[in-house]
Amino acid sequence: MVRTQARPRMRTVLANGEFRTVWLAEAQSTIGDQLTTVALALLVYHRTGSALLSAIAYALTFLPALAGGLGLAQLADRFPRRAVLTASAAVQAVLVGVMAIPGMPLVPLCVLVVLARLAGAPSNAAQNALTREIFTDDELYLRSQDIRGITTNTAMLFGLAGGGFLVTAAGTTTALAIDAATFALSAIALHQWVGERPAADDGNGSWFGAIRWVAGQHRLRVLLGLSWLVGLAVIPEGLVAPLAQEIGAPDQAVGWLLAADPLGFVLGVFLMSRYVSAEARKRVLGVLAIVPTAFLLVFSVEPGLVLSLVVLAAAGGAGAYIVTVGASFITWVPNELRGGAGGLYRTGLRVAQGVGVAVGGALAQWLGSATTAITIAGAAGVVLGIPLAVSWARLQRGETGTAGVL
Repeated sequence: MVRTQARPRMRTVLANGEFRTVWLAEAQSTIGDQLTTVALALLVYHRTGSALLSAIAYALTFLPALAGGLGLAQLADRFPRRAVLTASAAVQAVLVGVMAIPGMPLVPLCVLVVLARLAGAPSNAAQNALTREIFTDDELYLRSQDIRGITTNTAMLFGLAGGGFLVTAAGTTTALAIDAATFALSAIALHQWVGERPAADDGNGSWFGAIRWVAGQHRLRVLLGLSWLVGLAVIPEGLVAPLAQEIGAPDQAVGWLLAADPLGFVLGVFLMSRYVSAEARKRVLGVLAIVPTAFLLVFSVEPGLVLSLVVLAAAGGAGAYIVTVGASFITWVPNELRGGAGGLYRTGLRVAQGVGVAVGGALAQWLGSATTAITIAGAAGVVLGIPLAVSWARLQRGETGTAGVL
């Protein structure tokens, strides 16, 4: 594999027209998805007055992606990836467009949400695999994933922050129509400006062959373990309300505490992309994976609001390691298996986050203290992360001098 002599800048990656198209399509669809999430939750709550049903409707926007991530991600290997991305965006445009019809009953509306999210399940796997085809250079590919990480987190913050305002001001129908339009524009742009490539899989592989292959690779299992540590690092996000009360912060601080981690993540990814090479990031990956949860140990001293914000932002910044984990994982998987393997990776990451938040909430309820629950999560992350870091260091020593891998 060819390597660049100088570390490329983000603008070098953005100069590639195919990547710009995939990147912008993902960004605008992410913003649109946040609008749909907010619109659906508010619509259900206003019609039923039930907080439970509103929460269930919110959960419906995530569950299909988890279920489809393992199965439907295989489509990114069986069919041309541009076609998968285009078809996924087009189908979602139609389904969300139907959701935007005024007066749509709640049951069909929820069914359409599930179908739309299922239709989107192959998209991320196809995006990851296609980007690796666009950039065969390790440094360029990692920079592309840095850009995606920054943009996705920023788009989610923007979509959630502006979603409530837009839905309130313009109505749920308008918000859903905007989301449908973003998918339609994405489908057109992807078909027009992304080059056509043949399907990576020749059709001889089994449907879940990628999962079985990954299970047999020690280095990929270590990378999965490193990624799952995020499930402990995100526990504070599920405890921001009791945390704010416990540290004596005002109600508006809940929003600040929620924003600290993703803002730190965006800054962390930018700094690592700007100043640290792919090789250096790979070398210290095991240690970096422990740092986010290590920061959470500060909550053992019951910090005030300012220190809590600093700690959460620092943990989010250290969490930028996950970009290198994902890029290394995709790079080490054969091209014909990258769709299915990417679906496994993303699904595992989401499940770890969901389980982590749930366990953190239960622990805080049992102990009667959010700061204690967060501290325990930090300690668990360090304890579980150390053997993973040791395994990663051994893998690095074993691969010293090997070329062609990120």
